[in-house]
Amino acid sequence: MTLQHPAYAQLRQITPVAAVMLENNPGMYSLDGTNTWVLRAPGRDDCIVVDPGDDDPEHLARVAGVGTVALTLVSHRHHDHTGGLQRFHELTGAPVRAVHEEFHRGAGGAFERDEVIEAAGLAVRVLHTPGHTADSVSFVIEGEGSVLTADTILGRGTTVLDASDGNLRDYLDSLDLLIGLGPGRTVLPGHGPELPDLETVARYYRAHREERLAQVRDALDTLGSHADVRAVVEHVYTDVDETLWPAAEQSVRVQLEYLRS
Repeated sequence: MTLQHPAYAQLRQITPVAAVMLENNPGMYSLDGTNTWVLRAPGRDDCIVVDPGDDDPEHLARVAGVGTVALTLVSHRHHDHTGGLQRFHELTGAPVRAVHEEFHRGAGGAFERDEVIEAAGLAVRVLHTPGHTADSVSFVIEGEGSVLTADTILGRGTTVLDASDGNLRDYLDSLDLLIGLGPGRTVLPGHGPELPDLETVARYYRAHREERLAQVRDALDTLGSHADVRAVVEHVYTDVDETLWPAAEQSVRVQLEYLRS
């Protein structure tokens, strides 16, 4: 029987190169849990791991046990993707590469723009896709063309822009970059199930952002230009369960910064 999402504690093959190990850390922001991606060229034992996940010893040990980890990559700084990084590095000894120096381990370093990383018989192209966070990146698996979008595009729902360093202008530019990759690329997200066509999903995400932005503008027209974040959320997000309003507040704060700038 073919495994379907969500399948915890099991390595689920998605493409000829990419498999996912879903961490059992569900939550408001992590949906069903964090997707740890294992990239392996056919016929090889060594692999690249993207986003080891939170500091869950059992999950990290399972990922470390899938084969020889040649390299670990970090998509962005959030704890549900990086909390287990030190423990994972101790388990595997693999160098860790990320935007922020605090996550570098071993001989790992920062990413160059549009860099193609060659490791474990694979070529992985780095795309800088800020917006969700300032350090967000996506990874294109060269040859098969699938794209690890991390939290820039999720497997279900839409992305929350982090109010501490997220940026709507950057995010729209990142969506345009992903749209520009063209049709037919499998989406390998940081949370949720894989999706069949990146261009279609990225266009939907962009249209959704523009729609929400128009709703925020209308809210400011009604409530006044200096309305606070909570008032705008209550006005705009009537179609969203109130338990999700704290997440909506983060995105609205970023949208207000965009409009007021």
